[in-house]
Parts: sequence; structure tokens; C-alpha cells
Amino acid sequence: MVTLGKRLAVEGAGTAWFVFVGCGSVVLNAGGAPQGYGVLEVALAFGLALATATYALGRLSGAHFNPAVTIGLAVANRFPVRDLVPYIAAQILGAVAGTALLAYVASGRPGFDLAASEFAANGFGDHSPADYQFHSALAIELVMSFAFVMANLMISRKNISRSITPLVKGACLALIYLVALPVTNASINPARSTGPALFVGDWALDQLWLFWAAPMAGGIAAGAVYALLWGKPRAQQATREAMRHDVI
Repeated sequence: MVTLGKRLAVEGAGTAWFVFVGCGSVVLNAGGAPQGYGVLEVALAFGLALATATYALGRLSGAHFNPAVTIGLAVANRFPVRDLVPYIAAQILGAVAGTALLAYVASGRPGFDLAASEFAANGFGDHSPADYQFHSALAIELVMSFAFVMANLMISRKNISRSITPLVKGACLALIYLVALPVTNASINPARSTGPALFVGDWALDQLWLFWAAPMAGGIAAGAVYALLWGKPRAQQATREAMRHDVI
């Protein structure tokens, strides 16, 4: 049994890796934006970062690395509600740590300006990579978050081989980022959005609420749909757990 403290440390470390590698693929190239490095390369960087972190750490914490995934699992009765806030806090701290390391590395480039680069922050309107407006950003973040959390729920079922889970999660996220990057710089993960926003400040903090509200709403909706179609009521689960412990 892995203690909660160890699981939180793993969630923080995995989220830090995800943010550093994914956002680093945007920030550390000369262009400083997805168009400068290539949307495909950035999407693959985020997807591979998630896949490698899941391979390395998944058995320890479940490899959420995303508050939307955590709340979706909780709503679907696949994760204990008591651990919800600690997991999300660990993910946010990990994202901030990964962003801080990225800022330190990026500052070594002559002429680098953190605010001017927008630092891979998520945005809409004037701060969308392709000038997409609020309604487009809301739709893409909500729908893609629903799809990603639902995919996580489906592939984490007991009859799915754990050996392919990291690859499927990484590939799913890469496909989602291919679509979402031009619209919002692709969040689908409130922790990933929070790290860069805290360092950019100004407009990034003003727009951050959307990149919490839409992914979390998508995660809650995915969890509710999963629980409705495939889940078991909490009472049944509690009874089964009690019977199992009685037998033991």
C-alpha cells in the first residue's frame, strides 16, 4: 500500500515533468509559440511527456497529473473523495515547480522576455494563437476535456491491459492538443494552465478562470456519464468492500 504522502509526491513530480516538457517545447524554441515550432511537435511533446510519466509513476499514484482527471474519477466512484483536494493541490504545486524550472532555463537566452513570449500560457481572443474568441475556447476546452477524462476512465477499467494504458493516454492527449493548440494553446488541464499564468500574470490570470471552469466541468460530466453507464452505486461498492474485508 502506497501512502498518501508518497502518492502526492508522485502526482506533483509527474505534473512538473508534464508541464516542463510540454510547455518547454513551446517556450524554449526561438519562435516562442506553437506556430514557431510546429503544432505537431508540441502536441507530441505533451503526449509523450504524459506517456512517459504514466509508465514510470502510474502504479504509484494512478498517474492523474490533471485536476480534471482526478475530479472525473471521483465523480465516477473510481477515486476516494477524501483524497480529491490533496491530489489537486499536489498537481498545482508540481505545475508551478515545473514552470519555475522552465522560467529559469528560458532566462538563459539573451533577450528573452517572459511576458512578451506569453510563456505557453492559455488564452482566447487576442491571446489565442490564432485569434479564436471566447465561445470557441469554451467549446474546445469543454468538449476535449470531456473526451480526455472519459478516455482515462475507459482505459483504466480492470479488463484493460496496463501495459498499453500509458501509450493510449499519451496518444489521446496528443490528438486533442493537435486540435486545441491553435485555439487556446491547449489546456485540458487546469494545473498546466495555472503554472504559466502565475508567471505571466496580467491577462493570463484574468483568463485563467476559463481554463479551470471548462476542463473541470468536462471532467465532472465525463465522470457522471461513466457512473451512469458503467459504474456501481457507492452503497454497492461499500458493501462489497466490507464483505471482502470480512472474508480476509
